[in-house]
Amino acid sequence: MEMDRPVDTARIERAIREILEAIGDDPDREGLRGTPARVARMYCELLAGMREDPEIHLQSVFSEDYDEIVLLKDIPFFSICEHHLLPFIGHAHVAYLPINKVVGVSKLARIVDCFAKRLQCQERLTNQIADFIMSRLKPMGVAVVLEAAHSCMTIRGIKKPGSMMVTSALRGIFRRDPRSRNEILSLLHKER
Repeated sequence: MEMDRPVDTARIERAIREILEAIGDDPDREGLRGTPARVARMYCELLAGMREDPEIHLQSVFSEDYDEIVLLKDIPFFSICEHHLLPFIGHAHVAYLPINKVVGVSKLARIVDCFAKRLQCQERLTNQIADFIMSRLKPMGVAVVLEAAHSCMTIRGIKKPGSMMVTSALRGIFRRDPRSRNEILSLLHKER
């Protein structure tokens, strides 16, 4: 994936116009005249993470004598399923156990967004977030849990609205130490 390659919005517009014609509609009718351009702008926005380097969000790391769990819960996110080009929408929960280095809390949400705003599958997205934080912050452990409703399953195909897919990625101490794993999982499942 080339981050500096610009989006070819004119090409997207031509493709959307072709889709509208292929389904039997008239792209020149009043309600559809601006649709190809709107869809092109929408893809630029929804897939902005394809052109964003997540490294920019960890340029400011702070030294802090803190060695307990840092957990940011209920980070809203959306992504586009690469199989059907439909959105999946949910919440991310991101935790890490620092070793004298912490990051601003908003940076965790920005990292989630950076990886989510790409063509994705939820399993890969979960791993990308966990692996990135683990490799850059070098904490004792990282835990990422994503819960999302997939439009490709709720509005088409099997049509099961209300179903949620849950994925997790545990790294370091959260993966290998049962007590640490249980602690993070209990914090994630604690009632609000």
